[in-house]
Amino acid sequence: MPTEERLTRAALHYLERYPSSSANLRKVLERRVMKSCRFHERDPEEFSGLIDATLDKCIRAGLVNDTTYAETKAFAMKRRGASSRKIQAYLTSKGVDRGTIETVLQSDDQDELSSAFIYARRRRLGPFRKSADRTERRDKDMAALCRAGFSFELARQVVDSSQETLEERGLIFNDTS
Repeated sequence: MPTEERLTRAALHYLERYPSSSANLRKVLERRVMKSCRFHERDPEEFSGLIDATLDKCIRAGLVNDTTYAETKAFAMKRRGASSRKIQAYLTSKGVDRGTIETVLQSDDQDELSSAFIYARRRRLGPFRKSADRTERRDKDMAALCRAGFSFELARQVVDSSQETLEERGLIFNDTS
């Protein structure tokens, strides 16, 4: 049977392992209550006040902060070469409101082109591919960049970039052909 103490322990246990937005933590707690209610044959709506109280307690304690969560996730994703579209979709799926997402993305100093180059380097696309394969795989490389959320123009610019462009940007170029 869900109690406020049990829900608080469940929330703390979850937050010890994963960073979370308030909406995502609410979903976690709702699933836990739903599971318990199915077992005890109770109505989950009876416990919505407990979920709200537990979530409020976590927010007041500073364990859950949507802005900090969004900044942390956006920074980590940008460092790995994620596009702004992908970051926005991810944060939206975790329940972060649109205003917070826009603020976080605008405060980021890394431009979209740098993220596209990082993504291409990680996936060995375009200029990071062996030169023998580069021309025949051009369209597939551009498609991979577009699927990752980058615009067509940005994908073309990255895939068609030269070794000099990479050196100007400070990116490592290993031609293993």
